[in-house]
Amino acid sequence: AYCYHGQTLLASDKCGEAIRSLQEAEKFFAKAEALCKEYGETKGPGTTAKPSGHLFFRKLGNLVKNTLEKCQRENGFIYFQKVPAEAPQLELKANYGLVEPIPFEFPALNAHWTPETLGAFDLTKRPKDDAAKPKPDEEVKPLKEPDIKPQKDSGCQIS
Repeated sequence: AYCYHGQTLLASDKCGEAIRSLQEAEKFFAKAEALCKEYGETKGPGTTAKPSGHLFFRKLGNLVKNTLEKCQRENGFIYFQKVPAEAPQLELKANYGLVEPIPFEFPALNAHWTPETLGAFDLTKRPKDDAAKPKPDEEVKPLKEPDIKPQKDSGCQIS
């Protein structure tokens, strides 16, 4: 998030804040990379997963490094902005591209569902049914299979 926020800041000519955001992204990326390598080396059923070798993870490292170098280069030539000590705050609430969720409400109960109707569904009062017992399995008689010999001249050709 800090990487993409840094790109947005650079596009809006806030190079000093972009550098700080990308430095923060580099710090978090190094921390995530160490955790991913540790996870990949653990023993157990999940050892086939190697998150540090995933394409997104590999591309993100280069993107952070290249964007940070670009920001530092442009700040030295063009902007000459001071790099703040604190990382810029991320906007965690998206204000574009998302639809507002509709709160769920249970529908009103129908007039037919009264306490008497619901009481009629008492499973302890059901009749004893012998049909629910499983039937004993019948013996399956073996069938004689026809004697089929493979033919070499079937008319099929592989070309």
